[in-house]
Amino acid sequence: MRGYGVRMGMFDKLKKQATKAVDEHGDQIATGLDKAAAVADEKTGGKHHGQIASGTSTAKDALDKLDGRDDDIPNGKTRKA
Repeated sequence: MRGYGVRMGMFDKLKKQATKAVDEHGDQIATGLDKAAAVADEKTGGKHHGQIASGTSTAKDALDKLDGRDDDIPNGKTRKA
């Protein structure tokens, strides 16, 4: 069972690194998500706009949960609940 503890230690280390990255670059990550969503929306001709917007919102919410702060939305924009 030694492997289980090692895997959990690695997961904790990765989570800390991801949290630090979100703290330092959350706005850039969110901007990248918005750009990717815009490209996907354009490529699909808006046909899947709802699903793309939902996925983008879910990804941004995951960023917020990772660092516990609502600081990853660029330009002071807010999301509707």
